[in-house]
Amino acid sequence: QVQLVESGGGLVQAGGSLRLSCAASGTIFRINSMGWYRQAPGKQRELVANITSGGSTNYADSVKGRFTISRDNAKNTVYLQMNSLKPEDTALYYCNANLRRTVWGKNDDYWGQGTQVTVSS
Repeated sequence: QVQLVESGGGLVQAGGSLRLSCAASGTIFRINSMGWYRQAPGKQRELVANITSGGSTNYADSVKGRFTISRDNAKNTVYLQMNSLKPEDTALYYCNANLRRTVWGKNDDYWGQGTQVTVSS
């Protein structure tokens, strides 16, 4: 069993900041990458940012320069620092981890339950 528990969402005014956290727990052999996706009402889920175990990062163009993803491998935790938030950042944010549960297992994707981020204008 693997669980991803997110925290840090909320309501903020445009221009403000929020920090999301996501901790993975359970039977985990290796986490390959962790990241954040978001889904706004009526839209498809999209990648916000992800980070590999080696620290390589990837960002959606819409958040480059405003959001920063980081990771604590010892704690199996990923963070998303969101600055200069805009109303269009409003969405349900999901944590994702691509991991292997055992040395003989295969890599699989796991998801958190989602945390709401609302940015008012």
